[in-house]
Amino acid sequence: MPQHIGIVGCSAEGASLCYRTICVEGAGHLGPHAHPEVSMHTPSLADYTACLHRGDLQGVADLMLDSADKLARIGADFLICPDNTIHQAMTFVLPRSPLPWLHIAEVVAEAAADRGFGRLGLTGTRWLVDSEVYPEKLAARGLDWLRPSPQDRDAIDRIIMDELVNSVFKPEAVGYFRRVIAQMKADGCDAVVLGCTEIPLIMNDGNSPLPTLDSTRLLARAALRRAVGDHPPAA
Repeated sequence: MPQHIGIVGCSAEGASLCYRTICVEGAGHLGPHAHPEVSMHTPSLADYTACLHRGDLQGVADLMLDSADKLARIGADFLICPDNTIHQAMTFVLPRSPLPWLHIAEVVAEAAADRGFGRLGLTGTRWLVDSEVYPEKLAARGLDWLRPSPQDRDAIDRIIMDELVNSVFKPEAVGYFRRVIAQMKADGCDAVVLGCTEIPLIMNDGNSPLPTLDSTRLLARAALRRAVGDHPPAA
């Protein structure tokens, strides 16, 4: 039997895309209309952002662990979190977690290495891009990275937090991302990490100046492989 996937949700749009990907693409592993059992728990996004604004990563971890405990009690076998930003708290989460996790940045780094990329542009919330979540995992794979300028980090953060997480998708946002990614290409990047799970709702290989690494779908697909036994065990 496939393993039961537990989703620790944060923002609704990203968690929904991850959930839908698992359910739709499960058929490719298990047959028509089939997918592993999936459960998700999501506290209020406001609880997470309150912790992030005051730099309280232990508070973020406590919220993640509350979801993890609830998912463990209803039978999940392992956990994923379709939110890049709150992976900053994983060092506080893993020692206390009742279940193993797949780490979104490790999944993206593995995909980048497999595809032969060498230097990745990073996009995401200001919290994420300023952090070491991706640099740490990319460096472990021998990969280089580039952060956007401070001005672009602020603008992208505003698009994510004011628009994308609220299901607002504007052509102007697409245009801004395209300009930022084009600059990354000019600066030597050969791919871009869509490091907020909402960014794939407006950016993809069809409209990006660089190949994209869609963190949301890559994580969902890694979870599928893990659930059906086609992937090394979660850490």
